[in-house]
Amino acid sequence: MINQNGSFGFYDKHIFCCTNERKLGHPRGCCAEKNAFKLRAYMKAKAKTFGIENIRINTSGCLDRCELGPTMVIYPDNVWYTYQTREDIDEILNVHIINGKVVERLVLKRNQNKLHKAND
Repeated sequence: MINQNGSFGFYDKHIFCCTNERKLGHPRGCCAEKNAFKLRAYMKAKAKTFGIENIRINTSGCLDRCELGPTMVIYPDNVWYTYQTREDIDEILNVHIINGKVVERLVLKRNQNKLHKAND
């Protein structure tokens, strides 16, 4: 079956949210200690309230961007995000998933190794 974006698959978008947990005090940190489980659950619930269909929001193991977390990747778009609040999730759902535009302020760059503050 061909989906809305013309490819084969079950979903138009597949969102992987890292919930990896490392030992307390690990120098790289982990997404789990940054509220990843609750934010992923919120995203799933919010997607339903927005009436978004034909996407899948999954728990992921380590996406190897621990210092930048929590992190997610959206396929087939291959867009990587960092997020920290419910408002970030709302923006990703509204701007990226519903309206098809990238939330530039939350995008992770390929060689990025630290989070940038809003004024950086």
